[in-house]
Amino acid sequence: MAEAGTRTAERVLALLAVVCERGRANLSEAARATGLAPSTALRLLRTLEGAGFVRRDDDASFTPGGRIIQLGAQALSNESLVDLARPAMKTLAEATGESVYLSSIGHHETALYIAIVEGSHSIRHRSWVGGTIPLDGTAAGQALTGAVPPGSWALVRSGVESDVTGIAAPIQVGRRVVAAMSLVVPSYRLSEDDAARYGRLLAAEVATISSELGGPAGQNLEGATA
Repeated sequence: MAEAGTRTAERVLALLAVVCERGRANLSEAARATGLAPSTALRLLRTLEGAGFVRRDDDASFTPGGRIIQLGAQALSNESLVDLARPAMKTLAEATGESVYLSSIGHHETALYIAIVEGSHSIRHRSWVGGTIPLDGTAAGQALTGAVPPGSWALVRSGVESDVTGIAAPIQVGRRVVAAMSLVVPSYRLSEDDAARYGRLLAAEVATISSELGGPAGQNLEGATA
């Protein structure tokens, strides 16, 4: 009995994943993608529809329902993103000795710093958590606004402060950027070799987070400098 229940749960989750990943799927597409008989797929999709996890449009296609959208938004709250990203931030801070920030889109064309792991150097960038910086002309801003491809990073010198360099990469869910992770480094300490190495480390950590969220995990390992 327990095995049957587990099998049903796996089938329901597989159907829900197909609808969410594609954004829209009719019955035959959903059944084919999950290897289920159409009658079984329809029964399970109706169960999901009744719970609000999918909805059926006028053309009989299934799309993500209000309940799954609501849960997704809650899962991607700033607090959840911080919890998910903090191990990677600690890894980067330990590997580079520099401060690592997590940021999201703020109000009025700004990036909002929502978390930091401070570096270990005696001279380092101290916490700006809760503060904002412009999207325009900053590494975090480039990452948050889609100007940085998955697997790459932006490097901006003197974007906010004249003696500071920012290196940032986007965290994505599907095609949507939900946050940016960045290293904030005193420019005098950042050689070209260090900048490239830090960018690669950052891109690798961010790719892992994006993959866990269902976003792109491929790495170009190329950065853009401004």
